[in-house]
Amino acid sequence: MTRADRLMLLDTASLYFRAFYGVPDKVTAPDGSPINAARGLLDIIAKLVTLYEPTHVIACWDDDWRPQWRVDLIPSYKTHRVVEVVVSGPDVEEIPDPLEAQIPLIRETLAAIGIPIIGVAEHEADDVIGTLATTATMPVDIVTGDRDLFQLVDDARDVRVIYTARGMSNLEIVTDATVVAKYGVLPSQYADFATMRGDASDGLPGVAGVGEKTAATLLQTHVDLDGIRAAAEAGEGMSAGVRAKILAASAYLDVAPTVVAVATALPISAPDIPLRVLDPAEVDAASTLAEKWNLGGSMTRAVAAVSKAALPSE
Repeated sequence: MTRADRLMLLDTASLYFRAFYGVPDKVTAPDGSPINAARGLLDIIAKLVTLYEPTHVIACWDDDWRPQWRVDLIPSYKTHRVVEVVVSGPDVEEIPDPLEAQIPLIRETLAAIGIPIIGVAEHEADDVIGTLATTATMPVDIVTGDRDLFQLVDDARDVRVIYTARGMSNLEIVTDATVVAKYGVLPSQYADFATMRGDASDGLPGVAGVGEKTAATLLQTHVDLDGIRAAAEAGEGMSAGVRAKILAASAYLDVAPTVVAVATALPISAPDIPLRVLDPAEVDAASTLAEKWNLGGSMTRAVAAVSKAALPSE
C-alpha cells in the first residue's frame, strides 16, 4: 500500500545546535576534527523519519539568520548574538567554533542521504518553513525547538509542529488544541501574542508590563492586535493600566508584527523530491563519507531510515 504523502520541514540550525550540545565532543573524525553535530543530526533525522514516516523531507536553511530588514525595524533583534557586523552581508552569528567547522560536513551528509536544502537570501529558515508550510499540497510536520513557529499550526490544513524543546526523547506534537491549552490563544493569534509578550532570546522587548496572561486575555476579547490597539485608542475593553501600556508601546507595535510574523509568500516551492531508496553507488558514497569522517552507525541508521520510509507501507 502506498503511504500517504507527508512533508517534513526541518528547522535545520535548531536541530544541529541541539545535536552539537547533545553528543559528546570527544566524538571526532580520524584527524581529530569535531563531528558530534553531524553525527547527532543524522541520528535525529533517522529517528524523525522512522517515527513520523514522511514521504518528503526538506532541510530549511538560514541563508541570513538576522535579516537587515528585520533589524531596520527593531535594531535589538538578535543583537546579543552578533559577534561581527558585516556591512555587505549577513552579520556573523555567535556559533561555537567546533560547530561552525561542521556545517559544510552537515550539508554534505544531508546531500548524501537525499535530503534537499532550501534557503532564501535575506531570510531565515523560519521564513522558508512558513512559505513551504503555507503552500504545501500535503500534510506538513515542522520540526523545531522554536515556539515562534506555532503561528503556522493549522489543523484544517494538517500542519503541525513536532516540538523538540524538551529533547528528542520527549517530542511533543503541537496542534491547535495544544496552542490553546498552553497559551489561551489560537495558532492564528500566536504571532500577535508573541509580539506583545516579547522574547529576550530574540531581542524583542514586547509590551512593557504585558505578560502571557494579559496578552492572551486581550486577544480573547479583541481577536487580534489591530482590535486591541483600536480598543485602547477608544478606551474600551481593558483596564486603564493595560490601556496605558498598549498606548505607550505604540511605536513598537507599529513595526514588531512584521518582525515576528514568518514570511509565507517567498518565491519558492517545495521540490517534488520524495525520500527514496539509495542506489548502490549512493550507498557506497555515503559509506565512504562516513568512513572518512567517523560518522559510523549514524550514517548507517540514517540511510536505513530514509530507504525504509521510501518503501510502500505494509
